[in-house]
Amino acid sequence: MAHVERLTVYPVKALDGMDFESVAIRPGGTLAHDREFAMFDAGGDVVNGKRTDRVHDIDTGYDPEAGTLSVTTDDDSTSFDLRDERGRSRAADWLGAFFDVDLTVERDETLGYVDRREMGPSVISTATLETVASWFDDVTVDGLRRRLRANVEIGGAPAFWEDRFVGADAPAFRAGGVRFEGVTPCGRCVVPQRDPDTGEETTGFREQFIERRQETFPEWADRDAFDHFYTLMLIARVPEADRGAELAVGDSVEVVPAAET
Repeated sequence: MAHVERLTVYPVKALDGMDFESVAIRPGGTLAHDREFAMFDAGGDVVNGKRTDRVHDIDTGYDPEAGTLSVTTDDDSTSFDLRDERGRSRAADWLGAFFDVDLTVERDETLGYVDRREMGPSVISTATLETVASWFDDVTVDGLRRRLRANVEIGGAPAFWEDRFVGADAPAFRAGGVRFEGVTPCGRCVVPQRDPDTGEETTGFREQFIERRQETFPEWADRDAFDHFYTLMLIARVPEADRGAELAVGDSVEVVPAAET
C-alpha cells in the first residue's frame, strides 16, 4: 500500500538535509523548516550547489528546537544560532570565508527559499530512486536520494509513480489529511551529476540518465507535460485549505481525482 516513507527538509538551502517523523505544512504551502535559511551574495543571488561544488566539502546539522546550525569541515567545527540576528551574522562570516563569497544568511519562516516559490514540496517514490540508482555502477539509493533532495518519499508505489500527477486531467493524491496537486516535473541541474560526498562528477551521468529515462518513461504519464527527459521528481502544490496540517511518516497515500475538493 502506498504510504509516506520518508520526510526530508533542508534547513539551509544547498546544505545537508534532515529527516523528520512528522512535519507541518507552512502557510506558504511548503514543509516546515525546508530552506528556512539561505545564503545570498552581495548582489542578491543565492549561493547554492549549482554555483559551487564546495557544498560537498562541508557537513551540517540543524537542531530545529534550538535553531542551531552545526558545521564541520576537515579543518573546523563550530555552530551558530540562526534564529538570532547576531548568530546569522556570525554564520555569514564563517560561511562567506568558506565559500569565498561576501554573503548574508537570510530567513523566511512562512515559505522558505525554495526554487519555485509559487509551488510546494517535491515528491518521489522509493521505487524511482531504486530504479534510477540501478542505471549506474557507482550510485547507491541513498546517494541518489542525496543528489535529488526530495522532500516527500512515497513507499509502496511503482517506479515513476510521481509522473502521473502532471499534464491534462492529471489526478492529485492525498497523504494522510494533506492533498498534493502536481504542478510540474522537476528538470534537473548539474547537482545530481555529482557524488554527494566528494563532489566528483559521475562520468556520463546526464547522457545515460536521459537515455534510460526515455526507455523507461511510464505509459501512465503525459509526455506533453515533460519538456525533456532530464527530469525526475514532482513539484507539487498543497492547497490553502490543507496548510497547517501535519504530514507523518507512515501516512497512507491515495490517488484522488483532480476535481475532488
